[in-house]
Amino acid sequence: MNILFFITPKSETAYIYDDFTLRQAIEKIEYHKYTAIPILNRKGSYIGTVTEGDLLRIVKEQYSLNLREAEDIPIWQVPRRWNYESVNINCNIEDLIEMSMRQNFVPVVDDEGVFIGLIRRRDIIQYCYEKSGIHEEEQSRREAREKMTE
Repeated sequence: MNILFFITPKSETAYIYDDFTLRQAIEKIEYHKYTAIPILNRKGSYIGTVTEGDLLRIVKEQYSLNLREAEDIPIWQVPRRWNYESVNINCNIEDLIEMSMRQNFVPVVDDEGVFIGLIRRRDIIQYCYEKSGIHEEEQSRREAREKMTE
């Protein structure tokens, strides 16, 4: 199986640029209700991922919870606690699954390191769930219970 089956393309993915301010990053992550968001440079290369925790820590530790003071701070100055690794578009499914066990999404890059999308852990689990047959068993049980209550 090719990992392209799972990919959410860049055009459908929220991300920030490394020259965004701390405030812009906070607003974007809040708007999309994400817990983490990829960081790209203006050439489109994947730089890393910033999490809500990273943003909260820097605001608390460096700016005493004052967002106004943090409006001009570039996001690249925010220390990141965790390194979200990316995979190459040509990686094998085993490497993708192994990486998805450590992070809730996996950024996907091409041979030049340009971000082309991401793969969510949820999509991998959903696929495995549907292929396992458990999904059909649960649906059959639910239908049987509904018939019994009628």
